[in-house]
Amino acid sequence: MIADSAVYAGGYRTTLRSLGEAYRSCQEPDRFAWVTLFEPTKEEFISADREFQLHGMAVDDAIQTHQRPKLERYGHCLFAVLKLARYLDDKKRIEFGEVHAFVGENFIITVSYGEDSTLEEVRRRMEGEPDQLRRGPTAVFYEVMSQIVEGYNPVVEGLENDIDEIEAEVFAGNVEASRRIHEISHEVIRLHQATKPLVGALERITESDAVSDPEKRKRLRRVQDRVLRVTEQIEGFRDLLSSIMDVNLTTIGVQQNDQMQKISAWGAVLIVPTLIAGIFGMNFENEQWQQFKSLDHGFELSVAAMVLISFLLYLWFKRSGWL
Repeated sequence: MIADSAVYAGGYRTTLRSLGEAYRSCQEPDRFAWVTLFEPTKEEFISADREFQLHGMAVDDAIQTHQRPKLERYGHCLFAVLKLARYLDDKKRIEFGEVHAFVGENFIITVSYGEDSTLEEVRRRMEGEPDQLRRGPTAVFYEVMSQIVEGYNPVVEGLENDIDEIEAEVFAGNVEASRRIHEISHEVIRLHQATKPLVGALERITESDAVSDPEKRKRLRRVQDRVLRVTEQIEGFRDLLSSIMDVNLTTIGVQQNDQMQKISAWGAVLIVPTLIAGIFGMNFENEQWQQFKSLDHGFELSVAAMVLISFLLYLWFKRSGWL
């Protein structure tokens, strides 16, 4: 559906009712149209294509969601796919959205997928700054892109807090942390997929002849630096999570080894009375053996031997750290 549609003349808003009116009005000097679509249907896309004469390949890309970030020029129109990201504190995960943008000489069409207020915030802020809007649709696009990239910082902070928490749990000996480590790793990979391709896309378009204005090129490089900083942090998270997982697996192995040592030690302690009782319980005819069994206090001596040897073994294993 059409979330918002306006033509800006001299930096000030004039609201129009239809896409056709917006397109005709933006043909006049010092005017441009800004149309925002929210999860549009194919028919709504076809309508926008018909009015603003968008490139067919760009429209085909825009209809399909879950695309990797990119910036591509089709004729005189720039098509962009940007990933929105928002960290949900209550659910401890990242929610992703998508913004597609068509930027022409006198129009910009932004397409939003997912619940997010970024486009509304950018429009509201720029309408309070007419000088910014006088720069045209390219300035609007740079502001939208900059706002989306700035939104990655709270997400990175949320992931960093999660990693600090899980690191503390692992070093405290909590072997149940493996599942949470895997969940955080999955979120880190998704965020990396949402940001890494944008670095290369910004670099290509910045160095191309499509951006000849030094001021525009400077703004693009500023955005590129921000995205690059985010991707470097994310790559650091991946390495750190890999190290935490290794420590967790090592801790599990050490604990399992400790358990096996305890089982072995107790087995050795208990095998002595079992062995003595088994020997004295043998029922066979032998003169020397019968004389030994007929000694006074034989039962007491055998029990004392069991207790003494078992106690000595217990002390030895205790000092060795096995118990």
